[in-house]
Amino acid sequence: MANNIPIGSPVRTRAIINRYFVKAKKNLGQNFLVDQAAILGIVESADIQPGDQVIEIGPGIGSLTEQLLLAGAKVFAYEVDDSLPEILHNELPKKIGDAPLDERFKLILKDVLKANFEEDLAGFFDMIKPIKVVANLPYYITTPIIFALAESDLHFASLTLMMQKEVAERLEAKPGNKEYGPLTISVQTEMNVKLALEVKSSSFMPRPKVDSAVVVLTPLAEKPAINDRKHFIWVVKMCFSQRRKTLNNNLKTLIPDNDQRAALIKELGVDPRVRPEDLTIEQFIKIASNIPAK
Repeated sequence: MANNIPIGSPVRTRAIINRYFVKAKKNLGQNFLVDQAAILGIVESADIQPGDQVIEIGPGIGSLTEQLLLAGAKVFAYEVDDSLPEILHNELPKKIGDAPLDERFKLILKDVLKANFEEDLAGFFDMIKPIKVVANLPYYITTPIIFALAESDLHFASLTLMMQKEVAERLEAKPGNKEYGPLTISVQTEMNVKLALEVKSSSFMPRPKVDSAVVVLTPLAEKPAINDRKHFIWVVKMCFSQRRKTLNNNLKTLIPDNDQRAALIKELGVDPRVRPEDLTIEQFIKIASNIPAK
């Protein structure tokens, strides 16, 4: 029998929690989204169209999953909580249009940080067609997941991610901003960043201590010329290893020779006392090109 009350409504979420004795697990960063306007806002921000292939990370009890499916998406979900598959199987719509649920939805119990996308998605997604990622990311692991997605070999059409508001601000930061750092640079060398909407802490059950924001990341039409991306990211992280120190001090580990270091800083056209957060992406690319790959 179809349930006309959305999973993401407070009344249905509470009913599911009571029926299955669900407890939000702090160690997994679980906070269930109970704001239907925010859920639909995420789906709209992701521009979900019928036939879209969507990877969802951490579907929880299915509040966002349900709306992705109803919008016409085919959803492949990564989940680490083994108590949730039964709930998703029972609570998600049994049919979407003419298709049974198992043709439109597949769940894998796996940490997305250990994902082999090509292998995991084979047979369910058409790997020639674009793939979108839509996720309400757990706060404790947001940054590693974004790094993993940005650095993966899978070419995403877009990433629509809800995260702690402060992390969202880091993604869209500009040079000179204290939020600007390795995560900013890793993402902005691959993606356009758009802050789509803000979501108050009152939209979750249990209520977290901070507000959230939804960010849409789309691939850059022209990416900066970076020969060895892993080397580049490593150099950037080294430059920020002690972010309150000057660029000159942070570069000492990478370029021990004083004259070579001075020559590079001069070539960058900056004061040796400048801090790494004041450099542009182009300047970091120049630094990386002057340091031999390990």
